[in-house]
Amino acid sequence: MAVGTIKEEFQKYKGFIFDLDGTIYLGDKLIPGAAAVVETLRREGRRVVFLSNKPLDRRETYARKLTKLGIVTPPQDVINSAYVLAQLLAKETPGARVYVTGEPPLLAELAENGLQVLTSAQALAGPVDAVIAAFDRTLNYEKLDTAFQALKKGARFLATNADRTCPVDGGELPDAAGVIAFLEATTGRKLEFVAGKPNALMLQVACERLGADPAECLMTGDRLETDMRMGIEAGMDTAAVLSGVSTREEAEDYRRKMGGRGPTHILRSVAEIVHVES
Repeated sequence: MAVGTIKEEFQKYKGFIFDLDGTIYLGDKLIPGAAAVVETLRREGRRVVFLSNKPLDRRETYARKLTKLGIVTPPQDVINSAYVLAQLLAKETPGARVYVTGEPPLLAELAENGLQVLTSAQALAGPVDAVIAAFDRTLNYEKLDTAFQALKKGARFLATNADRTCPVDGGELPDAAGVIAFLEATTGRKLEFVAGKPNALMLQVACERLGADPAECLMTGDRLETDMRMGIEAGMDTAAVLSGVSTREEAEDYRRKMGGRGPTHILRSVAEIVHVES
């Protein structure tokens, strides 16, 4: 691994919070320089955590992927929307009966936190305390109809994340926003709560893991409406990277829209956080 040093403008941060998709990797490929950045930060005594809005995998799976790609990471240093939502519901409504438009890892996370994850047949028989909308590549009409029926009967309307798309190598995939939009349009209900970005709850959990205040941390990500908005609203410096879905023009326009409050930095990629010597 190349030897690196943190650039002067980033020396002040004690904690670094990185989005994953579009920031650290695209698909199964690391963003060039990402491993050197993380190694340099850790070697110089900075704490690092990773955030993902994707509820498709467990934290252990994300940690294994990062480790396989060259960034050795324990599961505790990964925070995703499924984990945050499961922890919150387990605390607020232990044992709640939930119906989920989601994939097995999300269902397992919820069940392991003591929530009753219902099948379509169980949900239609009722009662359902909450419907959870999520990124779901197994989505079908049966799931949408079951969620619709539960919402019409008064179930709470929650979501892991509200991303429009998920960046992948070579393009994007439709994400949870489409599921939310369908259910809002057909039921007349409005989404009540999103566990993932830009909800500040994600950053609260991240800062607890880092052992640092928001003012001491840098939020780095490729999405303006989630990563940057979340950091700005939490009083945290932000770095928008252009390796995912946002362009420089969009980042600069967003900075003007936010009255100059952010993004604090606009970077081609995370590689610009450090100087690397071969």
